[in-house]
Amino acid sequence: MSEILNGLNEPQLEATTHSSSSVLVLAGAGSGKTRVLTTRIVWLIQTGQISPFELLAVTFTNKAAKEMLLRITSMLPINTRGMWVGTFHGLCNRLLRSHHREANLPQTFQILDSADQRSLIKRVMKSLSIDENRYSFRQVQYFINSNKEEGSRPDKVESVDEFSRTLIEIYREYDRACAHEGVVDFSELLLRSYELLTKNERLIKHYQNRFKHILVDEFQDTNKLQYAWLKLLANGGACVMAVGDDDQSIYAFRGAHSGNMINFEKDFSIEKVVKLEQNYRSHGNILDSANALIKNNGQRLGKNLWTDQGEGEPIRVFRAMTDGEEASFIIEEIQSLRNSGIDLKNIALLYRSNAQSRILEHGLFSAGLAYKVYGGLRFFERQEIKHALAYLRLITNDNDDGALLRVINFPTRGIGSRTIEQIRDIAERNGTSLWQAACSAPLSGRAVAAVSSFITLIEKLKTQTVGFLLPDLIEHVNETSGLIQHYQKDREGQDRIENLNELVNAATAFSADRAETRYTEPPIDGSDNNDLSAAEIDPLIDFLAHASLEAGDNQASAGEDALQLMTVHAAKGLEFHSVFISGLEEGLFPHENSINEHGGLEEERRLMYVAMTRAMRRLYLSHSQMRMLHGQTRYNIESRFIDELPEELLKKINHAKNHQQAPPSKSFSPAMRSQGATGGFRIGQQVRHAKFGDGIIVQAEGQGGDARLQVNFRQSGLKWLALEYAKLTTI
Repeated sequence: MSEILNGLNEPQLEATTHSSSSVLVLAGAGSGKTRVLTTRIVWLIQTGQISPFELLAVTFTNKAAKEMLLRITSMLPINTRGMWVGTFHGLCNRLLRSHHREANLPQTFQILDSADQRSLIKRVMKSLSIDENRYSFRQVQYFINSNKEEGSRPDKVESVDEFSRTLIEIYREYDRACAHEGVVDFSELLLRSYELLTKNERLIKHYQNRFKHILVDEFQDTNKLQYAWLKLLANGGACVMAVGDDDQSIYAFRGAHSGNMINFEKDFSIEKVVKLEQNYRSHGNILDSANALIKNNGQRLGKNLWTDQGEGEPIRVFRAMTDGEEASFIIEEIQSLRNSGIDLKNIALLYRSNAQSRILEHGLFSAGLAYKVYGGLRFFERQEIKHALAYLRLITNDNDDGALLRVINFPTRGIGSRTIEQIRDIAERNGTSLWQAACSAPLSGRAVAAVSSFITLIEKLKTQTVGFLLPDLIEHVNETSGLIQHYQKDREGQDRIENLNELVNAATAFSADRAETRYTEPPIDGSDNNDLSAAEIDPLIDFLAHASLEAGDNQASAGEDALQLMTVHAAKGLEFHSVFISGLEEGLFPHENSINEHGGLEEERRLMYVAMTRAMRRLYLSHSQMRMLHGQTRYNIESRFIDELPEELLKKINHAKNHQQAPPSKSFSPAMRSQGATGGFRIGQQVRHAKFGDGIIVQAEGQGGDARLQVNFRQSGLKWLALEYAKLTTI
């Protein structure tokens, strides 16, 4: 046992060898919580307190479960195959397989992934003749899953209006279809498992008596149903070790309930909270800055990370004039780090929103730096961008079969697979393109009107956009094609809309670059017409070629050293030598939506805390005074999160370009947020307008007579108002 416990610090040892009562372990970032969990399991088994089959260990990812089992086998000469160690979904699947009859499931029940679930929802909605344009498949999917995660079947969901009644009807019919086909979705695994145990006294007694110890990793990420499932299993007197960090609770949008940690203390009569505060990842300045930031949140259980690895380097803060200059600085620093011997794979570039990656990816493409987008797709590979590009390709060449197949029924317009097969057959028989076949296909019924509507749409886009500037053309296509409207109906579609808007920005930047780099090819001997200039190439065709080249270049092959790009959410649980956090501006990070949500700003601060604690040795924070948004320049205020960091731990960096460029004509005061603009207004303040009603100030720019405020009104949405004329009053 001395070998197993050797090297643990005092709090780790206390958590590992805790008595038989339940315990809450508050484990800070990089504090060795995985080691504590696995060592406790081994300690419990080796000291004879339990057998391997009297233990239940729950993780949030399959990767974490495999790592835990691997560590256990390296420390104990036992076969771990029969142990109940896994994710919530994996353990519930195991329970339902063992008791499928009691759960009213076939032995061979299949599990639907997200795409399979959407396909079944489509079939159900079609059978009910539900308007797909009013009820998007993703919206229905979200409704079903979120209610299941709350433990609510259709008869338990409150009906408040016709819209919600229709959603409940779809949910009820979806449940019937799943039962008929013998399938379950991921949310159903947990709900069915919980219902099985609550309704079968013999089974719940068996498992309550069996599991003497229950260990839960990432406890702050549990939702209400998961917590109820754990409480149910522990009700027989099991000792529960909950390991988590309320400061890293960043998944409220997935249903995670950070209040579970506070509830756990009360429900399990926790007498002692063990705090793992020694960090083995980062240098002192990084931790001190993260500690200072997170202290601004209320309702914390409270801890303070520290390290014995020294203070290290200060946090580097860069204030750029433009988002392009910010990207240039980041890339120069990355190149410098690589030249100093740091592998690209040990450097992470983080951003709050996926749409931010576009300008960063463009800079990496231009610099020839290999990169990977972790947990997501590169900008030009994203679904919504491919849809938009497909419409643009059809405008330039309606014989592009691949583009036509991608969007002929997206957004849905009632063109089914049978109709598409008919068009394919005609094209193959006549040796024509799909477009030509669609124009002449002898279709019948609703298919005629649907295909005709699509052809009319493309023809209209061709004629309407003649003479448009490239950014205006793309914005028009995004709107007229129905893509924006389609994603507005999707509860999770905001990121996709931001990406479509970023495509407009990409076109704006491309047009500017194109104007600066016009050239004329030198004539080839013997040719009469070899002076075609870049200016004469259709801008849209040029842009589509550029998009294809960027999508296909800088692709890092397996095992190749490559920079890691990701959202802050995707970075949780990872660590890197150097970390760049970009776009630290009010309205971007923290996101403007968070200001209007209960607890939203505190969750954004936890997200920033997670981002900072990914860095081991060097941390960069950057922001831009001007950023392109919807193809137009937006003036930004430095994120409040930078203000919340100790000044003495920061190193402000000035880029060389800063000394060459004049400030923007409409400058702003960074102190505006804390000290107020003209009239004493500040970001986050509630105000009233005679016409627009009540709202909250979310952005500010300018000074004196040029001062403007952006207000998010409850009824009217976002509005920019000139402060001099707005006549706002505080609430």
